[in-house]
Amino acid sequence: MAGKKQFDMETVLDAAMLQFWRDGYADTSLDDLSRATGLNRSSIYSSLGDKDRLFLRCLDLYAARYGEKYDTALAPAATDPVTAIRAFFDVTLDRIADPAVPDGCLVAQTAMAVPTLSPSVAAHAKQALGSQLLRLRTALQAGGLPDQGAEAFAAHVAAVNQSLAVMSRAGANRTQLLDIVGVTIDALSQRLRACGA
Repeated sequence: MAGKKQFDMETVLDAAMLQFWRDGYADTSLDDLSRATGLNRSSIYSSLGDKDRLFLRCLDLYAARYGEKYDTALAPAATDPVTAIRAFFDVTLDRIADPAVPDGCLVAQTAMAVPTLSPSVAAHAKQALGSQLLRLRTALQAGGLPDQGAEAFAAHVAAVNQSLAVMSRAGANRTQLLDIVGVTIDALSQRLRACGA
């Protein structure tokens, strides 16, 4: 159609996701999103929806992008759970080290802002965290931890994983982050031995 501006949806969503990730939901304005995406406000509304709807799409994009990497990392959990959990943490550490993306974790910073978010955005953030817990619990059960142990250790790994993102934003270097991961890996090895896995 003549005169209608065309754009690549994936590129626009990626730019919006990075903007939300960099500044957070509350501190990202429609003007910020317009600058980041190259779309004017009316194009954002007509093509992507209001700020909440756009943010939910960005959160889904983030969760899918890194979720696939986490799933790949955890795939060998049934035969080598320690290596799988180490690989899970490597996904996060590689993301933290990537200069093309902001520090921290979009899901973690959204979860910290839950009290100030709309109910739909808050629910979506909680769902993203729940998916991460399920992913970890399933892998740990496959690796030999009993249900209750897998539940508790999944929560522990998820909490450590989120703390890596927070610590990186606060200036922790890679060596410090690897030391944090090492403590969790050692604890998992001990737990698996105690369970005879």
